[in-house]
Amino acid sequence: MTAMLCLKGQCGRNMQPENNNQKQVHLSQRADSLDASREHQRIRLEAVSKHWGDTTAVDQISFDVTPGEFVILLGPSGCGKSTTLRMVAGLEQASAGQIHIGERNVTHLPPGDRGISMVFQTYALFPHLSVADNIVFGLRSRKVPKAERRERLARVAQLVDLEAYLERKPAQLSGGQRQRVALARAIISEHPICLMDEPLSNLDARLRGEMRREIKALQQRLGMTVIYVTHDQVEAMSMGDRVILMQKGRIVQDGTPAELYDRPATSFVAGFIGSPAMNLVKLAAAADGAVIEGEPRCNVAPHAAKGHWLGVRPEDIRLLSPDATGVPAEVVDAEYLGADTIVQVRVGEQQLRVRFDGKPNVVAVAECRLQWRCQAAHFFAADDGQRLTIVGHELVPDSEARVSPNIARIDSPGVNR
Repeated sequence: MTAMLCLKGQCGRNMQPENNNQKQVHLSQRADSLDASREHQRIRLEAVSKHWGDTTAVDQISFDVTPGEFVILLGPSGCGKSTTLRMVAGLEQASAGQIHIGERNVTHLPPGDRGISMVFQTYALFPHLSVADNIVFGLRSRKVPKAERRERLARVAQLVDLEAYLERKPAQLSGGQRQRVALARAIISEHPICLMDEPLSNLDARLRGEMRREIKALQQRLGMTVIYVTHDQVEAMSMGDRVILMQKGRIVQDGTPAELYDRPATSFVAGFIGSPAMNLVKLAAAADGAVIEGEPRCNVAPHAAKGHWLGVRPEDIRLLSPDATGVPAEVVDAEYLGADTIVQVRVGEQQLRVRFDGKPNVVAVAECRLQWRCQAAHFFAADDGQRLTIVGHELVPDSEARVSPNIARIDSPGVNR
């Protein structure tokens, strides 16, 4: 067979497949080489903890950040996310566990030896220095040659759109421009890993939206590995490739934004992700199944769900007239937000929110019915909040299954505020 292959190789017409194979092998080797060259951007935490006396800030957390990935550490104040980031940076010493960057164990290395850059919540700019001097300050400290500093400054200033502001002082800049200076200082260091600790919290809502897009675009353009700390779930959902949600020093769920939204692992995740968050209501036992506590007329789940929590997202609920089937409720209030409206409804002694596009015709104290598909119902254990494998009842009739889930059908003069 070897002889046959050699003879085919002598024929010009038959050489093309072999050349294609060689080209594919070459491209594959090149890709492997690129992957290998980026391995120094990998970050790995193994059972890392941080204690201050009897207080545990971070409790044995482990995760892996792949090269070029944008990972969000998300959670409420005091959950340990910033402490985790500071341990990766070397600004805090881990009490237990190991931190690896690439193939190196950096658990006990000082920050300057870890090959990372960092953007803080406060911009940490020198007020007496110009924008240009603030950006190149780290390069000057490392005695990078002047010509190289100028070249890198020009490239980075163009990248973050600061070319017209290099001679100004920080006090002459807007909040968004100062944030770009802080980003430029991190980028110019050319470290492939960037850690960001709530960098947008000092900006107004409009600037936060603009900077979210700019940071994500820069990260993708430069191929940086980023760990980004925030308490804002909108930032997490819009920017992250992965979201690591923390609570009381531990990781409660690690996944893509869609995974956290569509399949929350606990009731805490369900209540934290989403704007507005998922409705969580207590279920009680009934003759034929489980009902929402305080409203015994409509079974929403089998007996196994009694005593546990039912979760339904506001946008998955249909609000219909009182002569329809479904869970009996009454409208309490409506909050018109322009693009959509959040309607508050009461079921028994519990309240739920329903989200609509635009401005629906509903009126306060009006009776109504609520419906949702069985796939939209999530169940969580009453004791520890863990997700349960229970399938709820289908509340949408088959004849109406294709109707949009958030169309109001209560005729009224308008929204009574």
